[in-house]
Amino acid sequence: MVRRIRRKYWKPSSLTWLSSVVPLGMGVFIATEPVHGLASWTQAVSSMAGDVSPYLLINMGLVGIGLRGAQE
Repeated sequence: MVRRIRRKYWKPSSLTWLSSVVPLGMGVFIATEPVHGLASWTQAVSSMAGDVSPYLLINMGLVGIGLRGAQE
């Protein structure tokens, strides 16, 4: 069961999957700034994303991955 779910959502060769992982990673990086303390890097990543909330970026990434999994 877990392998089937993993194969359904883990598609690193898919452009849709890759374009969904990027905002997910950006959102996680911005949201965890108090942990890693890279404020200048966080500001740069945030400005690349258009100063969007990190939670919105995370949700966009998860929705994209979910839609990619639902395609099959």
